[in-house]
Amino acid sequence: MTRAWLPLAIFAVLVAFLYKGLSLDPKNIPSPLINKPAPEFSLPRLYQPDEVLSKKDLLGRVWLMNVWASWCVACKQEHPVLMILAKKNIVPIVGLNYKDTNEKGKDWLKHGGNPYNVVLVDQDGRAGIDWGVYGVPESFLVDKKGMIRHKFTGPLTINSIENELLPLVRQLNQEPS
Repeated sequence: MTRAWLPLAIFAVLVAFLYKGLSLDPKNIPSPLINKPAPEFSLPRLYQPDEVLSKKDLLGRVWLMNVWASWCVACKQEHPVLMILAKKNIVPIVGLNYKDTNEKGKDWLKHGGNPYNVVLVDQDGRAGIDWGVYGVPESFLVDKKGMIRHKFTGPLTINSIENELLPLVRQLNQEPS
């Protein structure tokens, strides 16, 4: 008799796990990098490919790393929001052009506007792997000491900027270097 109930019990447990998994928000993928040092990088600039920027160049200020690509549909949705954020001039935005060609990246920014203080190139995606990028767009808020303090998965929205990003930026700017 107990053998007859075993498959039903296993099925019920599987259904419960499936239900729980489907109810999770895919934007809430936890990052193991939160409150850890941002990965070291030395990447070429999109518009000055013979010049590189590294994490060391950004120490001493709070900044936002935004990972994007011209082929990314969600990045098109996010781009006008980044333009609004850039006009506020509250936090420097570093763009990481991910697995894209320089020509397509430049064309994207020419037509949509350039919200970035600097645009870096990651054609092979290795820097994205170091940052733990699951997909684009993703954004990482980095503090003055080079520690990742928050990760935004998916496109930034006006709501996420006003209610999450800007309060965090203000708080981090008040902390000593």
